[in-house]
Amino acid sequence: MMRIVLFLATNLAILMVASVTLSLLGVGSVHDGQGGMNLTSLLIFCAVFGFAGSFISLFLSKWMAKRGTGTRVITQPQTRQEQWLVDTVAELARDANIGMPEVGIFPSRASNAFATGWNKNASLVAVSEGMLQRFSPNEIRAVMAHEIGHVANGDMVTLTLIQGVVNTFVMFFARIIGNFVDRAVFRNEGSGPGIGYFISTIVAELVLGILASIIVMWFSRQREFRADAAAAQLTGSGNMIAALERLRAEQGIPVEMPGEMTAFGINGNLKNGLAGLLMTHPPLEQRIAALRAGNYR
Repeated sequence: MMRIVLFLATNLAILMVASVTLSLLGVGSVHDGQGGMNLTSLLIFCAVFGFAGSFISLFLSKWMAKRGTGTRVITQPQTRQEQWLVDTVAELARDANIGMPEVGIFPSRASNAFATGWNKNASLVAVSEGMLQRFSPNEIRAVMAHEIGHVANGDMVTLTLIQGVVNTFVMFFARIIGNFVDRAVFRNEGSGPGIGYFISTIVAELVLGILASIIVMWFSRQREFRADAAAAQLTGSGNMIAALERLRAEQGIPVEMPGEMTAFGINGNLKNGLAGLLMTHPPLEQRIAALRAGNYR
């Protein structure tokens, strides 16, 4: 139920922001009334909606992550382990030259952790209860360093910008294709778009969206290598390799992360073959091999 509420709230915010922005920019109809399209207005329209969704998701990321995963932020450590976790994150943040993140624990028997937030000085890092129970202190420290690496590298903002660009051009070309099919195939000779435009645009968005996701997921996998490298520099490559080896040994345990948060976790759902092109994380074997070879990307 909470995921549905978050989804509806996010989309409502996107519509409100996009509508106000388009009104301020004076963008009217993207159709010229003669069967053609105003490409300038269309590009602005697509950019506003494409980037609005990405940036609103970024600004709401901490709020959504806390509620989507049930993360409990440690405001006052209640146990020795919580105090150690907060102190460890503080030390790593200081070494990485970023502001102290919020530190949280989320209920999951799977070993996982994530980082999110719109600003490297106002982020959130969280670890699962399962990881705290089964990983050694050095392995947990390496995982936290990996998440701090994401924050220090500005990965959340970078991925948001990439997603915004991708969203813009998927919407832009889908509508051009839809207009062409509507006129050339459905023989619509009216002044406005016909049913062929809407059907073709939806189909084109689905196809182009899948192709665009391959690009976004490639960037996501590269940032995992960079975060591993940051962890190796902060805690030593041996500790990071040990943490990844432990994750590999637990691959049979479901990840149990909401879909929208999978890209921000250290342990993604891994597949082989064509499906691997749409995965947020590279295979653990590749990450371990890169660290052992000193190839930090």
